[in-house]
Amino acid sequence: MLLYTTVVFLAREAFRRACLSGSARRNWTKTFNLLWLTVPLGVCWSVLLGWIWLDILEVPDKNAVPYYKFGVIAFGVSAVVELLGEPFWVLAQVHLFVRLKVIAESLSVISKCILTVFLVILYPHWGLYIFSLAQLLYTSVLVLCYVTYFMKFLGSPDAIKKSFPVAQITSVLPSFEQDEAFVNWKEARLTWSFFKQSFLKQVLTEGERYVMTFLNVLNFGDQGVYDIVNNLGSLTARFIFLPVEESFYVYFAKVLERGKDVKLQKQDDISMAAAVLESLLKLMLLVGLTITVFGYAYSQLLLDLYGGSMLSSGSGPSLLRCYSFYVLLLALNGVTECFTFASMCKEEVDRYNFVMLALSFIFLCMSYFLTYWKGSIGFILANCFNMGIRIAHSIHYIYRYFEESPHRPLKGLLVSPLLILVFVISGVATGISEVFLCCDKGWMARLIHIAVGALCFIATLTSTFFTETKLIHFVRTHFLSRYTKEGQK
Repeated sequence: MLLYTTVVFLAREAFRRACLSGSARRNWTKTFNLLWLTVPLGVCWSVLLGWIWLDILEVPDKNAVPYYKFGVIAFGVSAVVELLGEPFWVLAQVHLFVRLKVIAESLSVISKCILTVFLVILYPHWGLYIFSLAQLLYTSVLVLCYVTYFMKFLGSPDAIKKSFPVAQITSVLPSFEQDEAFVNWKEARLTWSFFKQSFLKQVLTEGERYVMTFLNVLNFGDQGVYDIVNNLGSLTARFIFLPVEESFYVYFAKVLERGKDVKLQKQDDISMAAAVLESLLKLMLLVGLTITVFGYAYSQLLLDLYGGSMLSSGSGPSLLRCYSFYVLLLALNGVTECFTFASMCKEEVDRYNFVMLALSFIFLCMSYFLTYWKGSIGFILANCFNMGIRIAHSIHYIYRYFEESPHRPLKGLLVSPLLILVFVISGVATGISEVFLCCDKGWMARLIHIAVGALCFIATLTSTFFTETKLIHFVRTHFLSRYTKEGQK
């Protein structure tokens, strides 16, 4: 999976950011040509990283982990297959086809899960064959959903009525026109800037996995526990924070003109962007605080229910408690960075790449040394440091961006004293409840512990409803499907 995520991220992240920026009235032919370059780039990354995985890194024993070579090849191929749908994904994202994205990803995940369960039950001896075939099915279904939808939509009466900029499916394919450049060179240069940044961002995002894979600082047992905790802790990031970041990156990129001073922007657009950013910061901050406060007291119970005493009696609870605080930083970083990268000019992106380079080196060093000092918790501490620095940079950028305007979106980071008090009381109450009721006191004690958390959670929601009226209005009236400039007006 690390091989797969690395190939996909390095091959497409920069292209996505560059092609999601700017006006929908762009030359889509040149944009599609640029996006198709992700496929040969993905092939190159797959071959290079596949060689590293098979010939440079330590290969597991064939008797313990059979079919490892096939797994490496299959996951590399699945990454390339997913890149085949990139032009369709960007087209859907720019025009806010939210339902298409939800349906495509849901069908692909369901197909992958069904095939995995079916093969594990019937052919458990297949080992990595099972997960490799399931991954190939996942990417194939995902791409097929996008292609099938646009084959039916493009040229239809509904598309003509909406004046959709692409008329037929062949327009999405690469096109060579005489006397014209193959790509939009402005987008291409911006892609190169984002590529340098995405390479560093991948190190910061998956740095602990690279340290574990290349340096073997943890044994396989500790790596397994860390992966379980990481997967559980990142559920919120994958299902809430990441879609929010992607959707609002598109929103800010469409509303704001990249690289222009705030005084030169349309003031109505600036006002809308500031209002949305303020409410979005408040929403993500409260979601993150809720997960941090309640995650501390319910980490042990969650791991006990998920994996039994094997997970809840070791380092697992401490890892998940630390991760619950890390989720708060993830929430804030996603929002602040999506605004920052949507409004930065190319020169600012290039300057930020130097910051990312230094931060990547520091992060890898901290991951290595903190792991020897604190074990797997050291990875999370290094990630917290990394996110803290990135948030500080983005906040500084946002402050300077709006400094000469009357708007102050960073007020979204301020929480009412009453709500802070409720969070503190909830944290203390659930912490005491965990000490006396969880997790070896029987099921009745567990249910009482859960009931205490439920009451505290209801109190938190009630306090939010009465103290954050502006946020409640934002949640009620501004859903992702309505985030267009016309919808705001």
